[in-house]
Amino acid sequence: MAEKKFKYLSNEWAAECTKRFKKELTPEQMKRVTSSLLTVYNNCPDGKTRSVFYKITNGVVDQVSVAEGAPPKAEFSVTADYDLFAKISRAEVKARAALMSGKMTLKGNLVKALRLSPIMDRLNQVMSTIPTDF
Repeated sequence: MAEKKFKYLSNEWAAECTKRFKKELTPEQMKRVTSSLLTVYNNCPDGKTRSVFYKITNGVVDQVSVAEGAPPKAEFSVTADYDLFAKISRAEVKARAALMSGKMTLKGNLVKALRLSPIMDRLNQVMSTIPTDF
């Protein structure tokens, strides 16, 4: 029997991300960071704009949620095209490299965001193991 695939950016996918982050990443691996990040996906296949909100408290990913329309407030906001975020979620592109390439727009403290990029790469590495239909 084939492994269940999650539709990228669905509520089921977000719940699976949260579950796997909590199971596979220790607070120490996450540097006990407390932050929030919003990724805004432009040009989704259906033409809509979506966002994914990540809330991390003391190194534990408390929440991953997907929204259309007005996104929640976050310490950092990163905007890019769906295709680039899909590559990052598959761990084909590192978050820092994408940010430095100018293909992403950051709102928030750039220096702190760059310091947190290894943490985002850990999240993306876990995300890349989730069977996903992009």
